[in-house]
Amino acid sequence: MKISILTLFPNLFDGFLTESIIKRAIEKKKVEIEIINFRDFSNSNNNQVDDTPYGGGAGMVLMCQPIFDAIESIKTSDSIVIMMSPDGIKYNQKYAKKMLDYKHIILLCGHYEGFDERIKSIVDMEVSIGDFVLTGGEIPAMAITDSVVRLIEGVISSDSLVSESFEDDLLDFPVYTKPANFRGLTVPDVLLSGDHKKIKEWRYNARIEKTKAKRKDIMRVMDDESSISKE
Repeated sequence: MKISILTLFPNLFDGFLTESIIKRAIEKKKVEIEIINFRDFSNSNNNQVDDTPYGGGAGMVLMCQPIFDAIESIKTSDSIVIMMSPDGIKYNQKYAKKMLDYKHIILLCGHYEGFDERIKSIVDMEVSIGDFVLTGGEIPAMAITDSVVRLIEGVISSDSLVSESFEDDLLDFPVYTKPANFRGLTVPDVLLSGDHKKIKEWRYNARIEKTKAKRKDIMRVMDDESSISKE
């Protein structure tokens, strides 16, 4: 898989790409990640990428030309172009899994007061990671990249993926480590029993109870899962 991230601030990704699981996935050639500064595609003498909005208003709007040219320079028939946008669908684990269907993911990071509306004509999908305001699309792009890369076969062990939060619309089960008694806080007896069947049953039931208590809203299949498609 290849992931291309279009941004005005490529240095923000330095640490993200050189630590932990992402670093190891790149080194193992499980994924190729390229960071593209779309300012480099500007036709302006001063590399301008934004301008004032028609009709007036505060802030600057990202222009069509640099972004169109940047996307068109890398897009192929195997690509999906995703814009980081508060207008987009709410990203979740099901969408992360769907991303594995694509050989090339292009993530477009906005900034300033947003994109010229016409840029959406070359975008396949708009995605939001939550109902809050960020200064740009770089953090959402990192979140999406991380969520997808860790699902690529061979990046992390398959056993680690089976019972994670949001699998089967459930949160993960509680986990404990040594000591079995810490300041009077004890580990459930079943986890010390050595009975793997009972442990498995306890963990499954614990996932259900935890999800009911904390995130009852995710205990269903998302109706909009099928909205990921290439135009």
